[in-house]
Amino acid sequence: MESKEELLATLEVKGVNRRDFIKYATLVTSVLGLAPSMIPRVAQAMTAKQRPTVIWLHFAECTGCSEALLRTTYPWIDDVVLDILNVAYHETIMAPAGHAAEKSLHDAMEQYKGNYICVIEGGIPTANDGVWGKVGGKTFLEIGKEVTKGALATVCIGNCASFGGVQAASPNPTQAKGASEALGIKTVNVAGCPPNVVNFMATVVHFLLLGKLPALDDNGRPLFAYGKTIHEQCPRRAHYENQEFVKKFGDEGAKKGWCLYEMGCKGPDTYNNCPIILFNDGTSWPVGAGHPCIGCSEPQFWDNKSPFYESM
Repeated sequence: MESKEELLATLEVKGVNRRDFIKYATLVTSVLGLAPSMIPRVAQAMTAKQRPTVIWLHFAECTGCSEALLRTTYPWIDDVVLDILNVAYHETIMAPAGHAAEKSLHDAMEQYKGNYICVIEGGIPTANDGVWGKVGGKTFLEIGKEVTKGALATVCIGNCASFGGVQAASPNPTQAKGASEALGIKTVNVAGCPPNVVNFMATVVHFLLLGKLPALDDNGRPLFAYGKTIHEQCPRRAHYENQEFVKKFGDEGAKKGWCLYEMGCKGPDTYNNCPIILFNDGTSWPVGAGHPCIGCSEPQFWDNKSPFYESM
């Protein structure tokens, strides 16, 4: 095992400076709820020579979750793909196409059978035996069952894979469902539209560090990220307690950063850590930018949380 100094020296050769990497390792450690003393072990886990293999499946989705992953920094996406994970199959970033892509998938399944993590992005249509979603002549249902059968674990990234997402919104003619419900398996649901990539990476690091997936809530979401509501952690909560609400976008309350509850904020009923880890390299998040939370990490949020701009 490399020493801390050897590890940081290796990273610097790759163009990742010590300060930024340790900052990211500290963030992941914090998100996981681990003690500061665990930061070196988290950093070590993220650069372990034995990398977990990932087979990433795309089903009914917009690729927004992959786009969020592609914009991760410290580690950059090339570090994620080349050094932290062994991404054996991912249709958005892989070179092969057509029959060559199909061969890549089956080769990866055969080579890493029983030793890969299946990541699913997108909902799965189930009506008419799943005919409404196909890749390579096979339905998403068939592909999902085949690939997850040989996986160590299945991680759903995004609301669509977790709970069906917009595809499952009423009237849902294709009977789209989340992977767990559609395939009848247990999944880890990193929910959101899109989810914060830090939560996804923290889930992976938890597996690397402890050899098991994190504790989950009743909806299969990691408790370290989805254990508290947006409202509980919101920096605008004091305004809620003082009954100071934004009444109209752009009004004086909005300029003063008052609570967005009356503008439809679903923070009191939404479990996520958005106010803590933020988005865009930790610079902002929807409520911080003046937009109410729409509850995108909750099951059936398109139906249950709409209309989005009316208070509950």
